[in-house]
Amino acid sequence: MNDRPSTTRRQILHSGLAAALSGTGLCVLAAEGAWPAKLVKMVVAFPAGGPTDIAARITSQKLGERLGTSIIVDNRPGASGSIGTAAFIKSPADGNTLSMFGMPALLAPLLYGNNAYDVEKDFACVATVYDLPMAIVVNPAVLPGVESLPALIAAAKAAPVPMNYTSSGAGSFGHLAMEQLKDLGKFDMQHVPYRGSAPAVTDLLGGQLGVMFADVVAALPHIRSGKLRAIAVSSPRGNALLPGVKTISDQGFPKFDFDSWGGIIAPLGTPAPVIDRLNRELKQILASDKELQDKLLQAGAIAGYQSAVAMQKRLAADRARWTQVVKDKNIRAT
Repeated sequence: MNDRPSTTRRQILHSGLAAALSGTGLCVLAAEGAWPAKLVKMVVAFPAGGPTDIAARITSQKLGERLGTSIIVDNRPGASGSIGTAAFIKSPADGNTLSMFGMPALLAPLLYGNNAYDVEKDFACVATVYDLPMAIVVNPAVLPGVESLPALIAAAKAAPVPMNYTSSGAGSFGHLAMEQLKDLGKFDMQHVPYRGSAPAVTDLLGGQLGVMFADVVAALPHIRSGKLRAIAVSSPRGNALLPGVKTISDQGFPKFDFDSWGGIIAPLGTPAPVIDRLNRELKQILASDKELQDKLLQAGAIAGYQSAVAMQKRLAADRARWTQVVKDKNIRAT
């Protein structure tokens, strides 16, 4: 008689433990504030020191403080972000592994001719974190008379052979944007790809090339020093970093508006309460944490929150836009 209630209690406790270890149980634990119970890992599928890595480290520090835990950054670079992203999507969906997704990984599967992942199906969006304005910059020693986009186009059209321009690599957003701009402006320039922004900027400063469509992170210190001249920014958001520099849209190409950007993603199946908590915390710190905003701005990025739904729509729209350019120009990673 006395054993039966005890057995029942044990069965109930055992069932409760099993539920806690299940996906449903994780949701309950998350809703009750038990998550996170350990260190959280933030995968960055790009090298240390790049814009996605810098944004991840700045954001992780503040987000960890809000969550009451530490967030460690784990760099897994390679193939424009596709290696790290392909590994990340296989992570446990327990809320303890996240990733800062950068735009080069958006088109990497297409550029490399593989289907390592589908950006619209293989992970859950949490929130956008930053916008990364792009700028067309010139070496004023190489092109002393070029102080605007129309002046650059006129110089390109007058050149006896196509002028060279560079970007951070074949299939980079600087490359794709310039190719689209060439079609719109009916001018020609020859792309000279580099493996990353740093070596491209080095040769631009050295005068081996005259023009670069660059992320502002890489070019900003040299623009401020006067060694490079910014002649156009990719969107109005770029004015926060380069006040006084006109947008591409304002220089004869209406509606030409784009930034590279990044946001946090989670493995599919991550409990909804975890994603909701992350979203709330990110919305708060990106909107009101002046220190975080300033650190991002100093690095060449702009704090930019969007909800998980808005981030998913933005991914789909950007994928459609740039996939068409890649196909039209037959661009492949090198």
